Amino acid sequence: MFAIFLTEGMNPFYQNIASFPTAVFTFLLALAVLYWLVAVLGLVDIDILDLDLPDGDADLDINSNHSTADALAGLLLRFGLVGVPLTVIVSLIALFGWLISYYCVHFLFGMIPDGLLRWLAGVPVLLVSLYLAVLITAQVIKPLRSFFQATEQHTEKKVLGQVAIVRTARVDEHFGEAMLADGGAGLILKVRSLPDSQFARGDRVVLLEYLAEQNAYQVISEQEFNH
Repeated sequence: MFAIFLTEGMNPFYQNIASFPTAVFTFLLALAVLYWLVAVLGLVDIDILDLDLPDGDADLDINSNHSTADALAGLLLRFGLVGVPLTVIVSLIALFGWLISYYCVHFLFGMIPDGLLRWLAGVPVLLVSLYLAVLITAQVIKPLRSFFQATEQHTEKKVLGQVAIVRTARVDEHFGEAMLADGGAGLILKVRSLPDSQFARGDRVVLLEYLAEQNAYQVISEQEFNH
């Protein structure tokens, strides 16, 4: 099945994804895939890139008085890229940008000679692909917002006092995730320990308090909770 990827007929495909501007999105998409693989293994938080965004759809004033994070948050709000984890947004932008750029290169660049002209033509293709990818992503995530919000609100109310199993290599006051059995596929929750404690993968912890500013749950060991 995978032998088809080694045939000469795939050479144009490899040339397209490795040439400018598609190569930019190929790199971003490869990073996104690598990130999700690492996240599944519990080595990073799923929402490690998330920013604190104000409620509502109002734009932030993006100027020199704001930090880079504020400017990025303002851009996300302006394009409607809010309500779902930033890692999902970035992954979708990389995917849609890659598809748009690939087909532009595939169908149009055959008429443009190699060399400087292709590089010059690649700049507007890159910018247009990125812009369209952002617009498409904003539409795709709209129906997902209510799901994430409802899940978050429901989860916060029902999980306090329950036992979860640490799924990351460690849990400390800055990092960690735990799996909570909910009768279904399970819930992956961001958790934080008290400053003087730390947990390892497989430890049983009790969800003690919801930390709204971190969108995480403070945990203590099951043994300490029972005492």
